[in-house]
Amino acid sequence: MREFTVPATITIPDDATLGDTAYDNAKNYPDTVSFSRRVDGRWEDVTAARFADEVTAVAKGLIASGIEPGQRVALMSKTRYEWSLLDYAIWAAGAVTVPVYETSSTEQVHWILSDSGAVAAVVETAEHEAIIDTLRDQLPELARVWRIDNDAVGTLTGLGKSLDDDEVDRRRAAVRAEDLATIIYTSGTTGRPKGCLLTHRNLLFDVLTSSEGLRDVFNESSSTLLFLPLAHVFGRVIQCGALVYRVRVGHTADVRNLLADLAEFRPTFVLSVPRVFEKLYNSAKQRTHADGKGRIFDVAEQVAVAYSEAQDKGRVPLRLRAPHALFDRLVYGKLRAALGGECRAAISGGAPLGTRLGHFFRGIGITVYEGYGLTETSAGACLNLEGALKIGTVGRPIPGVSVRIADDGEILLRGANIFPGYWHNEDATAEALGEDGWFRSGDIGEIDGDGYLTITGRKKELLVTAGGKNVAPAVLEDRLRAHPLISQAMVVGDRQPFIGCLVTIDPEAFPTWRQGHGKPAEATVADLREDPDLRAEIQAAIDEANKAVSKAEAVRKFRILPRDFTEAGGELTPTMKLKRSVVLKEYADEVTAIYS
Repeated sequence: MREFTVPATITIPDDATLGDTAYDNAKNYPDTVSFSRRVDGRWEDVTAARFADEVTAVAKGLIASGIEPGQRVALMSKTRYEWSLLDYAIWAAGAVTVPVYETSSTEQVHWILSDSGAVAAVVETAEHEAIIDTLRDQLPELARVWRIDNDAVGTLTGLGKSLDDDEVDRRRAAVRAEDLATIIYTSGTTGRPKGCLLTHRNLLFDVLTSSEGLRDVFNESSSTLLFLPLAHVFGRVIQCGALVYRVRVGHTADVRNLLADLAEFRPTFVLSVPRVFEKLYNSAKQRTHADGKGRIFDVAEQVAVAYSEAQDKGRVPLRLRAPHALFDRLVYGKLRAALGGECRAAISGGAPLGTRLGHFFRGIGITVYEGYGLTETSAGACLNLEGALKIGTVGRPIPGVSVRIADDGEILLRGANIFPGYWHNEDATAEALGEDGWFRSGDIGEIDGDGYLTITGRKKELLVTAGGKNVAPAVLEDRLRAHPLISQAMVVGDRQPFIGCLVTIDPEAFPTWRQGHGKPAEATVADLREDPDLRAEIQAAIDEANKAVSKAEAVRKFRILPRDFTEAGGELTPTMKLKRSVVLKEYADEVTAIYS
């Protein structure tokens, strides 16, 4: 199938905006708990009425500070309650939010603030403030900077005390659905970030359409703990959808303490990228094998996958029900406990999860709804929904969206969620949207007979071997990352005689492997990367991954790198995507060694 459309089910009114939800909830459900925020080590509830009052108070401060409708306000912070509060306050003031990743470099901060023409910024820490201080002479339009850690919310509230609430009402009433809501600078694996324009209509359409198909997930008895960056469109859409459907939301950005936070907050669903689910699975498997209970886990895994596959056929046979109930007590319940014990669903995006892991998690009682989209599509363009789930795919187009596969395999998208263009970049806009209005995603995919989309690669990442074979790295890389010992894998081989691979070792899994194989306690990955046992382990993973591709596409040689890829090291974007050009440059000698 080359094209598939799901008819629209909603229409966004011309006067609807993202900020309306906070005030609608305060009017109709004032006592509903919209957020729980951590205060002095305890979770404190924030009702809908209180949240709207705080939004108004901060919005008045922004207005009193001279922020005009349509002006851009930068927001640089990790995921926390104040991020959501400030986002809605900026919208209530009629302004436009420009998110900045809290890990951004000085050069990135300068580009985003100067290109967007931000007139004000709210940052989180003294380090963030120091970065902007070094740039003030280069940012003539930036008039005001507030710091969250220095009571930015309290300062803005104080500044706005002399204003009447009616001023905020007037500002909100003047905003239209077609007006700009945010400029999100794509983190980008190459080149300078582009400012993606998203209107209130774009985001509202995506929020309402996607969430409506997941009402067992999004409802007033649900809760979620946000830990992905809110500077990314994925977390942002979930934030907005949760408020629309009165889901209780918590925030945490300390991934080192994530399991403890999940256990304390006990969310009913989470949103994440596949790497988190891979780590949860790999850690459990490695731990049980190290404890001598590996056989139990392996059988439990087989039962979970078979149980989920049987669900697709409409009936779970009796021979699976009894062992599934047994393993639910012995294994599955402990895995669910790692997500807080109440979690029954997850929303995943950013990369394919894989069919086996998708079945495994549904089999243990956590259904992962995979989706697909980009910043330019306001997050989700395709999504698996309740009653319309096909594990291994990213779902069908959300209602009101069309997907087309071009002659070269590229995924094209059209719908009310598609962005109007890039800020100050007409050439890039024309290239992305073309004259026909179809957005060129840059991804390669296939649509099956039921309209479900499968992502097979990235157009710009296709490798062409010296023999002329086109190879999509994602197929191999996704399978390799599922191995407990592998953190990252990058397939190489463009214009080379065969396919090779650079592999990094998971720093959390390595100590257990080292101990279990009798290696010196002080030995590092760099010390052991030529070790026969370690290489044999990675070779086995590569042999397994190679089963998914043809002989011409299979990895023939690999190199284990001395350290893992990280965002701080420059090899990963804030959303954990590989910066291939950086890796190729940094590890050019390793690539050369593969082919020497």
